[in-house]
Amino acid sequence: MKIVVIGGTGPIGTKLVAQLTEHGHEAEPAAPNTGVNTITGEGLAEVLKGADVVVDVANSPSFEAGPVLEFFRTSTSNLLRAEEAAGVRHHLGISIVGTERLADNHYFAAKIAQEELIKGSGIPFSLVHATQFMEFVGAIADEGTWDDGKVHIAPVAWAPIAAVDVGKNLGKVAVGAPLNARIDIAGPDEYRMDEFFRKALAERGDPREVVADVHARYFGSELTERSLVPVGEATLGELHYDEWYAAR
Repeated sequence: MKIVVIGGTGPIGTKLVAQLTEHGHEAEPAAPNTGVNTITGEGLAEVLKGADVVVDVANSPSFEAGPVLEFFRTSTSNLLRAEEAAGVRHHLGISIVGTERLADNHYFAAKIAQEELIKGSGIPFSLVHATQFMEFVGAIADEGTWDDGKVHIAPVAWAPIAAVDVGKNLGKVAVGAPLNARIDIAGPDEYRMDEFFRKALAERGDPREVVADVHARYFGSELTERSLVPVGEATLGELHYDEWYAAR
């Protein structure tokens, strides 16, 4: 099976390409540094020749409202048109658990727009919604640091997942029949978000104090209890945070 991974040279894409190749599939990474650009359309027709499945894990270089929306609309529209022309039989996209509950968030709103394009394309599809990656813990702490030097974190449910588990789940969906629906994936453990960051920063030797703050914003949005974790059935990853951190 030929599977083209858009964003295949990034943190998720590289893991997915390696996994699919190991299982005997023809997995081809596609990104600007391989001559494929979904914004300009460069290289799309060539890389999609003979493709059975396309997995899109490309990400926007900007999270600002206008640019992020434009990126996902343009990139996804160009990609879907090229897939239709090439006869691709399965489009797999990745998004974030909680997008529909945080539509005021610019990035989440752009991902919702992307999903609507996928669902309306007529191409059989699958969508995987993942909780936040363990790899982004440091960046989230930095985002939550206020002028007082403290990390303000909402005391809500939190279930981060390792990128390697995201790749494994994407691989399973990619080689299966299109779901024409979405699934949620999350880390194997659910925490209180403020308690998790308090422990995680201490393990890193980071002296910043973590403050439980119900009004703390998560990349611009206030959170409710289950904004960032699945509501209902979800597939859980295997790697616990302590194991993941120890391995790094």
